[in-house]
Amino acid sequence: MAQAAAARLITKIVDAQSARGSASVVLTGGRNGNGLLAALAEAPARDAVDWSRLDLWWGDERFLPEGHPDRNVTQAREALLDAVGLDPARVHPMPASDGPWGSEVEAAAEAYAEELDRAARPENHGAVPSFDVLLLGVGPDTHVASLFPELPAVREAERTVVAVRGAPKPPPTRVSLTLPAIRAAQEVWLLAAGEDKAKAVTIALSGAGEIQAPAAGAYGRRRTLWLLDRAAASGLPRELYPPASP
Repeated sequence: MAQAAAARLITKIVDAQSARGSASVVLTGGRNGNGLLAALAEAPARDAVDWSRLDLWWGDERFLPEGHPDRNVTQAREALLDAVGLDPARVHPMPASDGPWGSEVEAAAEAYAEELDRAARPENHGAVPSFDVLLLGVGPDTHVASLFPELPAVREAERTVVAVRGAPKPPPTRVSLTLPAIRAAQEVWLLAAGEDKAKAVTIALSGAGEIQAPAAGAYGRRRTLWLLDRAAASGLPRELYPPASP
């Protein structure tokens, strides 16, 4: 799954850069997100991307000190980012708990929302850029980013970035894009690999509500793509399978 997703993402970035000169991607952490980044690092076509003309954002972050090994940005740097020629001004990590806002996670979330708003252009028609691709890993409980079932963050309808307290998996304090911000992306790609994701995938693709199954509420303006391995797709009814290639 990671290799297939990496190949698709390279093509998407190259196409966007050819059309507009630049591209924007929102990264996700976790096992599947980091696996995709590692696959990108090893992909033969990696150098087809002009990394200096790529804007990178994050869908969520663990509110921990800068450089902490559990932060998504730390793991992304180790998996890929330190090996490619990114423009530092185009890399937008979410704030750390030892940053300018200290332990005030609500202020950190507001600051990231303001950064997104400054990057949005008039044609985006909103307070966040129209990202070319927004990547999301799907958790075994159907959470995406740090939007967990039934918690207040998944119900947020106005703000683009929120603080998350009391997350059911550690660390409990996080910063996350909201569903309205996620839906501003041109394409949303949901990643799931492994038998432990099968139930979540089935629930999210079988008509569940987004409050109970946040992955069900994650979709793009133009396209929503689920990238699954056989184990993660094992619970899906046959009518949800894509048609066979001729």
